[in-house]
Amino acid sequence: MGRNAERDARERENRKQKITETAFSIFAEKGIETVSMSDIAAACGMSYATLYRHYGTKEELVLTINNRIWDTFFREYYQSRDVSKLNAAEEFDFYLDTYLDLYRNHRDILRFSHFFNAYIGMEQVTPDQMQGFQTMMAFIAERFHGIYEKAKIDGTVRTDIPENEIFSATLHLMLAAVTRYSVGLVYQIHSDEEKELLLLKELLYRYYRG
Repeated sequence: MGRNAERDARERENRKQKITETAFSIFAEKGIETVSMSDIAAACGMSYATLYRHYGTKEELVLTINNRIWDTFFREYYQSRDVSKLNAAEEFDFYLDTYLDLYRNHRDILRFSHFFNAYIGMEQVTPDQMQGFQTMMAFIAERFHGIYEKAKIDGTVRTDIPENEIFSATLHLMLAAVTRYSVGLVYQIHSDEEKELLLLKELLYRYYRG
Protein backbone atom coordinates (compact mmCIF):
# COMPACT_ATOMS: atom_id res chain seq x y z
CA MET A 1 0.00 0.00 0.00
CA GLY A 2 1.47 3.37 -1.06
CA ARG A 3 1.71 6.46 1.13
CA ASN A 4 -1.33 8.09 -0.46
CA ALA A 5 -3.41 4.95 0.01
CA GLU A 6 -2.27 4.68 3.64
CA ARG A 7 -3.10 8.33 4.25
CA ASP A 8 -6.53 7.94 2.64
CA ALA A 9 -7.27 4.84 4.70
CA ARG A 10 -6.20 6.63 7.89
CA GLU A 11 -8.31 9.68 7.08
CA ARG A 12 -11.28 7.48 6.28
CA GLU A 13 -10.95 5.65 9.59
CA ASN A 14 -10.60 8.95 11.49
CA ARG A 15 -13.72 10.28 9.77
CA LYS A 16 -15.68 7.15 10.66
CA GLN A 17 -14.55 7.42 14.27
CA LYS A 18 -15.64 11.06 14.38
CA ILE A 19 -19.04 10.08 13.00
CA THR A 20 -19.59 7.28 15.51
CA GLU A 21 -18.40 9.35 18.48
CA THR A 22 -20.54 12.34 17.50
CA ALA A 23 -23.60 10.22 16.76
CA PHE A 24 -23.22 8.32 20.03
CA SER A 25 -23.21 11.55 22.05
CA ILE A 26 -26.29 12.87 20.25
CA PHE A 27 -28.20 9.57 20.44
CA ALA A 28 -27.41 9.19 24.15
CA GLU A 29 -28.68 12.70 24.85
CA LYS A 30 -31.68 13.01 22.52
CA GLY A 31 -32.65 9.46 21.65
CA ILE A 32 -32.24 7.59 18.39
CA GLU A 33 -35.62 7.72 16.72
CA THR A 34 -35.86 11.53 16.78
CA VAL A 35 -32.36 12.15 15.37
CA SER A 36 -31.90 12.06 11.58
CA MET A 37 -28.82 11.29 9.54
CA SER A 38 -28.89 14.93 8.39
CA ASP A 39 -28.63 15.95 12.05
CA ILE A 40 -25.58 13.71 12.45
CA ALA A 41 -23.94 15.07 9.30
CA ALA A 42 -24.46 18.67 10.45
CA ALA A 43 -23.03 17.92 13.90
CA CYS A 44 -19.97 16.33 12.26
CA GLY A 45 -19.51 19.34 9.97
CA MET A 46 -19.87 17.30 6.81
CA SER A 47 -22.38 16.88 4.02
CA TYR A 48 -25.03 14.19 4.05
CA ALA A 49 -23.37 12.65 0.98
CA THR A 50 -20.07 12.30 2.86
CA LEU A 51 -21.81 10.68 5.82
CA TYR A 52 -23.68 8.36 3.46
CA ARG A 53 -20.40 7.14 1.93
CA HIS A 54 -19.36 5.85 5.35
CA TYR A 55 -22.72 4.68 6.67
CA GLY A 56 -25.38 3.95 4.11
CA THR A 57 -28.22 3.79 6.63
CA LYS A 58 -29.01 5.03 10.10
CA GLU A 59 -29.55 1.42 11.12
CA GLU A 60 -25.99 0.53 10.11
CA LEU A 61 -24.60 3.47 12.08
CA VAL A 62 -26.63 2.65 15.20
CA LEU A 63 -25.62 -1.02 15.16
CA THR A 64 -21.95 -0.11 14.68
CA ILE A 65 -22.06 2.24 17.65
CA ASN A 66 -23.81 -0.30 19.86
CA ASN A 67 -21.29 -3.01 19.07
CA ARG A 68 -18.30 -0.74 19.62
CA ILE A 69 -19.29 0.86 22.90
CA TRP A 70 -20.18 -2.42 24.62
CA ASP A 71 -17.21 -4.32 23.27
CA THR A 72 -14.82 -1.54 24.30
CA PHE A 73 -16.33 -1.17 27.77
CA PHE A 74 -16.31 -4.84 28.75
CA ARG A 75 -12.88 -5.61 27.34
CA GLU A 76 -11.30 -2.59 29.04
CA TYR A 77 -13.10 -3.38 32.29
CA TYR A 78 -11.77 -6.92 32.38
CA GLN A 79 -8.30 -5.75 31.43
CA SER A 80 -8.27 -3.52 34.51
CA ARG A 81 -7.74 -6.44 36.88
CA ASP A 82 -6.10 -9.86 36.83
CA VAL A 83 -9.06 -12.05 37.77
CA SER A 84 -6.99 -15.23 37.52
CA LYS A 85 -5.78 -14.62 41.07
CA LEU A 86 -9.30 -14.27 42.51
CA ASN A 87 -11.44 -17.06 43.90
CA ALA A 88 -14.95 -17.55 42.47
CA ALA A 89 -16.66 -15.30 45.03
CA GLU A 90 -14.14 -12.50 44.57
CA GLU A 91 -14.48 -12.65 40.80
CA PHE A 92 -18.28 -12.77 41.12
CA ASP A 93 -18.07 -9.58 43.19
CA PHE A 94 -15.91 -8.01 40.46
CA TYR A 95 -18.45 -9.12 37.85
CA LEU A 96 -21.35 -7.50 39.75
CA ASP A 97 -19.31 -4.32 40.08
CA THR A 98 -19.32 -4.14 36.28
CA TYR A 99 -22.83 -2.76 36.41
CA LEU A 100 -22.04 -0.30 39.18
CA ASP A 101 -19.12 0.97 37.11
CA LEU A 102 -21.47 1.50 34.19
CA TYR A 103 -23.75 3.60 36.37
CA ARG A 104 -20.97 5.59 37.99
CA ASN A 105 -18.82 6.27 34.94
CA HIS A 106 -20.70 5.41 31.74
CA ARG A 107 -24.28 6.60 32.00
CA ASP A 108 -24.14 7.71 28.38
CA ILE A 109 -23.75 4.05 27.39
CA LEU A 110 -26.77 3.11 29.48
CA ARG A 111 -28.88 5.92 28.02
CA PHE A 112 -27.88 4.93 24.51
CA SER A 113 -28.72 1.30 25.27
CA HIS A 114 -32.17 2.31 26.54
CA PHE A 115 -32.93 4.12 23.28
CA PHE A 116 -31.28 1.34 21.24
CA ASN A 117 -33.58 -1.36 22.63
CA ALA A 118 -36.64 0.63 21.60
CA TYR A 119 -35.15 1.44 18.19
CA ILE A 120 -34.31 -2.12 17.14
CA GLY A 121 -37.80 -3.21 18.14
CA MET A 122 -39.38 -0.69 15.78
CA GLU A 123 -36.88 -1.29 12.98
CA GLN A 124 -37.22 -5.07 13.20
CA VAL A 125 -33.48 -5.69 13.13
CA THR A 126 -32.61 -9.23 12.03
CA PRO A 127 -30.51 -11.69 14.10
CA ASP A 128 -27.73 -11.45 11.51
CA GLN A 129 -27.52 -7.70 12.03
CA MET A 130 -27.19 -8.26 15.77
CA GLN A 131 -24.28 -10.65 15.36
CA GLY A 132 -21.75 -8.17 16.70
CA PHE A 133 -23.83 -7.59 19.81
CA GLN A 134 -24.26 -11.33 20.33
CA THR A 135 -20.49 -11.76 20.10
CA MET A 136 -20.09 -9.22 22.90
CA MET A 137 -22.70 -11.02 25.00
CA ALA A 138 -20.81 -14.28 24.43
CA PHE A 139 -17.68 -12.57 25.78
CA ILE A 140 -19.52 -11.66 29.02
CA ALA A 141 -20.99 -15.15 29.30
CA GLU A 142 -17.51 -16.61 28.87
CA ARG A 143 -16.20 -14.47 31.72
CA PHE A 144 -19.05 -15.67 33.92
CA HIS A 145 -18.41 -19.27 32.89
CA GLY A 146 -14.92 -18.90 34.34
CA ILE A 147 -16.46 -17.91 37.67
CA TYR A 148 -18.77 -20.92 37.66
CA GLU A 149 -15.93 -23.30 36.83
CA LYS A 150 -13.86 -21.91 39.71
CA ALA A 151 -16.84 -22.34 42.01
CA LYS A 152 -17.01 -26.04 41.20
CA ILE A 153 -13.56 -26.30 42.78
CA ASP A 154 -13.55 -23.79 45.64
CA GLY A 155 -17.28 -23.77 46.48
CA THR A 156 -17.42 -20.00 47.10
CA VAL A 157 -20.32 -19.49 44.64
CA ARG A 158 -23.36 -21.74 44.44
CA THR A 159 -23.31 -24.40 41.74
CA ASP A 160 -26.55 -26.10 42.79
CA ILE A 161 -28.24 -23.48 40.60
CA PRO A 162 -27.68 -23.78 36.82
CA GLU A 163 -24.99 -21.49 35.47
CA ASN A 164 -27.23 -19.87 32.88
CA GLU A 165 -29.88 -19.12 35.49
CA ILE A 166 -27.44 -17.18 37.68
CA PHE A 167 -25.91 -15.38 34.70
CA SER A 168 -29.28 -14.38 33.25
CA ALA A 169 -30.71 -13.19 36.57
CA THR A 170 -27.68 -11.10 37.54
CA LEU A 171 -27.30 -9.63 34.04
CA HIS A 172 -30.94 -8.62 33.66
CA LEU A 173 -31.55 -7.41 37.21
CA MET A 174 -28.38 -5.32 37.48
CA LEU A 175 -28.49 -3.96 33.92
CA ALA A 176 -32.18 -3.08 34.18
CA ALA A 177 -31.61 -1.23 37.47
CA VAL A 178 -28.61 0.84 36.37
CA THR A 179 -30.29 1.68 33.07
CA ARG A 180 -33.49 2.76 34.78
CA TYR A 181 -31.64 5.10 37.10
CA SER A 182 -29.53 6.51 34.25
CA VAL A 183 -32.57 7.58 32.23
CA GLY A 184 -34.44 8.92 35.25
CA LEU A 185 -37.14 6.26 35.51
CA VAL A 186 -37.46 6.41 39.30
CA TYR A 187 -40.50 6.58 41.55
CA GLN A 188 -38.98 8.97 44.08
CA ILE A 189 -37.16 12.04 42.83
CA HIS A 190 -34.79 12.14 45.79
CA SER A 191 -34.06 8.42 46.06
CA ASP A 192 -30.52 7.37 46.97
CA GLU A 193 -29.71 5.55 43.75
CA GLU A 194 -26.19 4.54 44.70
CA LYS A 195 -27.38 3.05 47.99
CA GLU A 196 -30.17 1.12 46.27
CA LEU A 197 -27.84 -0.29 43.61
CA LEU A 198 -25.38 -1.39 46.28
CA LEU A 199 -28.24 -3.08 48.11
CA LEU A 200 -29.30 -4.93 44.96
CA LYS A 201 -25.72 -6.05 44.38
CA GLU A 202 -25.41 -7.23 48.00
CA LEU A 203 -28.67 -9.17 47.81
CA LEU A 204 -27.57 -10.98 44.65
CA TYR A 205 -24.10 -11.61 46.03
CA ARG A 206 -25.41 -13.10 49.28
CA TYR A 207 -28.01 -15.24 47.53
CA TYR A 208 -25.53 -16.80 45.11
CA ARG A 209 -22.62 -16.96 47.55
CA GLY A 210 -21.53 -20.49 48.34
